[in-house]
Amino acid sequence: MPLRLDIKKKLSARSERVKCVDIHPTEPWVLASLYDGHVFIYDYTTQQVVKSWEVSEQPVRCGAFIPRQQWVIVGADDMFIRVYNYNTMDKVATFEAHQDYIRSVAVHPTLPLVVSCSDDMLIKIWDWEKGWSCMQVLEGHSHYIMQVRFNPKDPNTFATASLDHTVKVWSLSSPVPNYTLEGHEKGVNSVDYYSGGDKPYLVTGSDDRSVKIWDYQTKSCVTTLTGHSHNVSAVAFLPDRPLIVSGSEDGSVLLWHANTYRLETTLNYGLDRCWSVAYLKGSNLVALGFDNGSVLLQLGKDEPVASMDNGGKVILAKHNEISTVNVRNASADNLKDGERVVLPSKELGSCEIYPQSVAHSPNGRFVAVCGDGEYIIYTALAWRNKAFGTADEVVWDGGAGEYAVRIGSSDVRVYNKAFQERTALRLPFQTDAIFGGALLGVRGPDFVCFYDWETLALVRRIDVTTRSVYWADSAALVAVASQEALFVLSYNRGAVDAALDASGGVLDADGVEDAFELLHQVPDTAHSGRWVGDCFVYTNGNGRLNYTVGAEVATLFHLDRPLYLLGYLPKENRLYLVDKHGAVVSYVLLLAVLEFKTAIVRGDKATADAVLERIPKSEHNKLARFLESQGLREGALDLATDGDYRCELALALGKLEMAASIAREFPSELKWRQLSELAAARGDFALAEECMNAVDDFAGLLTLHTASGNRDGLSSVASAAGGAGKMNVAFLSHFLVGDLNGCIDQLLSAGRAAEAAIFARTYLPSAVPRLVQRWRSDLRKAGNVRIADALGSPDEHPHLFPSYTSSLESEKAAAALYAHRVTLPASAYPDHAHEPMADVSELLAGLDLANGDGQLEEAAAERELKADATAPEGTVDGIASTAAGALASMVGAVGDAVTPSAAGQQNATEREARPPAAEADTATANGEEAPAEDEPEVDFGGGFEEAEFGGDGVDFGDAGAGFGDDIPDFDAPEETDA
Repeated sequence: MPLRLDIKKKLSARSERVKCVDIHPTEPWVLASLYDGHVFIYDYTTQQVVKSWEVSEQPVRCGAFIPRQQWVIVGADDMFIRVYNYNTMDKVATFEAHQDYIRSVAVHPTLPLVVSCSDDMLIKIWDWEKGWSCMQVLEGHSHYIMQVRFNPKDPNTFATASLDHTVKVWSLSSPVPNYTLEGHEKGVNSVDYYSGGDKPYLVTGSDDRSVKIWDYQTKSCVTTLTGHSHNVSAVAFLPDRPLIVSGSEDGSVLLWHANTYRLETTLNYGLDRCWSVAYLKGSNLVALGFDNGSVLLQLGKDEPVASMDNGGKVILAKHNEISTVNVRNASADNLKDGERVVLPSKELGSCEIYPQSVAHSPNGRFVAVCGDGEYIIYTALAWRNKAFGTADEVVWDGGAGEYAVRIGSSDVRVYNKAFQERTALRLPFQTDAIFGGALLGVRGPDFVCFYDWETLALVRRIDVTTRSVYWADSAALVAVASQEALFVLSYNRGAVDAALDASGGVLDADGVEDAFELLHQVPDTAHSGRWVGDCFVYTNGNGRLNYTVGAEVATLFHLDRPLYLLGYLPKENRLYLVDKHGAVVSYVLLLAVLEFKTAIVRGDKATADAVLERIPKSEHNKLARFLESQGLREGALDLATDGDYRCELALALGKLEMAASIAREFPSELKWRQLSELAAARGDFALAEECMNAVDDFAGLLTLHTASGNRDGLSSVASAAGGAGKMNVAFLSHFLVGDLNGCIDQLLSAGRAAEAAIFARTYLPSAVPRLVQRWRSDLRKAGNVRIADALGSPDEHPHLFPSYTSSLESEKAAAALYAHRVTLPASAYPDHAHEPMADVSELLAGLDLANGDGQLEEAAAERELKADATAPEGTVDGIASTAAGALASMVGAVGDAVTPSAAGQQNATEREARPPAAEADTATANGEEAPAEDEPEVDFGGGFEEAEFGGDGVDFGDAGAGFGDDIPDFDAPEETDA
């Protein structure tokens, strides 16, 4: 039977003539060297050009990746070899290598050597670690040398193909060829080695239109393959498929079986002459270069051919060779998650067909091998042939030892355990896959049908585009994997048996409606999977090893490469997987953990508690998260071991004391903040205060102490916030406790002397002189000397502050009133709300600069009368009235604070009514010029925008000391306008 491989085109890129192609071993890249002098690198996953550049105006006939150096090396018809870094596109080296066209370059697999050959009939060896110096020049051919290839089994030797009709084999250490292979009638264009260990072969392609297989040990031609109608320009021995690829100038690419030398497939992509063939060892990718572009093919599935029985015996197939390993022989102490399991391998022999799938029978006694349209069943131990036949696919039943084969797209046959055909299933639809297990699954175009093994009656049709089907050992659960999701269903065997009994063994055309019930739909794809009890373990396309119990999906491990599940050994508590190269790796998966989760999903708490005793403490935190996902937070809290997680659960359950205890033991800012919010919401203010103190939540403490009237707490917040640089909170805390000096100190510490002076003019007049001096000092340091000299001070210029004396008296009265208030409980507030100092903002809002201070004086008098009429018994005599009277005189001081440059009692109305000429005269009376209309704003040097006070600072633009060139005359009489 022909070798049946699914050939998929991964890349098709049109371009100018492609003379050489190569495939990168780690990146999804294909290199194409073009006849027009350009080089392209394609990404075959996106079908896009990743990089391209012009090498020369002459054709580039050869190119190759050097992955360990991140280089590309190319040779052109200008006789130069060039080396580029394919990441940075820097040119690493350029040198003249030959005296004629450079035809081929080959990179040594381990040494820093490159071999080149040319039309000058010379072979040269270059060492890049020695500055690309030529280490050796080899002569021997009498015509153009077309290609050079290293022997993968002996990298110290290489072969060259020449138009002198010969192939020569050389050694790196010898200047003369080891031997010459002669047999072609015309020039030899291409040569390649067979990389398998069983045959010392190489293949050549020639202008005589033939492909020859050579035994380089006997130096004889093994066979000649004919099928091309023009020159054979490229040949390749594929290392991972039993195939020989040949490309010709007739535009065709032929695939030959490497063992039987039978022509398997002819490919023609309509791109004219084929010039180059490249492959990637360890994969099933083949690149082709044509006159009109490049093509990348995937030959067959890139998955391992392996199977493991319930005892840990693994059967591996590579080419036609079959080997076995037993994972139970590995030392448990040496097993590490994700690392290769080092095991002795035993060769079972070779298979007569090329294996594309292997599968153990349920009892592990037999192994079914399928490929090339045939199947063979072997005994697992002795590897003896028990049965064979025609089949595209073979699957086993759930345990009786029967199996089914698929022949073509509509013929399915069932064989008994004596390997005799029992019955045939003629399908009314086209199928391309069958699935074994408790029921026989047959895939249709967009559905899957399940049939009873005994009667072949249709049990149920499920409308889902199926990729694969996985049955649990109990036959009660089945996972149906599609391209988009994974469906977990329960199978009701009792309902099917009852329907069969009721119908006499003949079911309805629609099957049994209650046969399956959808339990869960997982939005993930399964590339391989196995059931472990009631838990389904699978690998997905994102490189993860996941499992699902109930509706929960958990990631066991992240995989660094594609791996495929082989099976699970409960005694070792390990999962075993295999990669595409046949390397077996393992991961820990505790069976007790799966049993616990399964019991929880079923609601069997007693079983879960019993299983929990077998689970190590290290797994308890993971189990706690599983319990939380199932809505069992109390149980999760009992099992959790991580402090952060336990605190989170305690908060979710409202257990504040437990959460606080955990937070004290494992402190973290997040836990304390969460706990403080919940404690405040629950009214546990003592705990909320502890939490806020733990994380320096000064804003929260300010709110808490303000709401509770805690003066001492506010004082501590003011001190701590100031030390921590939280200026806004510190200032407000000082202000709320009446610590006006603290407010001023906070402003000064922030470099806000101007705001400190204005604040003192309103609330603490006695501090104004020293603050004006500080303000002047800061301005002088900032270089604003003229503005500093323009500032007036009550002790130096008393005529500018006519209300200053009364302000000092008001300050004393306000201090006395405040001293009385701090002794009152919070419940007394309604009786004292009328007192003038209760709302300073109201005083400032009521200030009318245009009409003087009369309104506020009258308002203060009215409030004093009301206070006398409504004052309760026991109020301290004289305090409120004295304060009110003092405040009436302080209103003028507030007005002065807002316009400190105004002289005496002259109001704004008179200033506005003055003619412009008078203003000009006054401005020049002191010998100064009148300021220009667009005078730039004066920089007070305080850096107001940079401090933390935000919008709380004073705007000096109009109402402040807006001194331009008009410097006030501090010695002028009180009536004179400054």
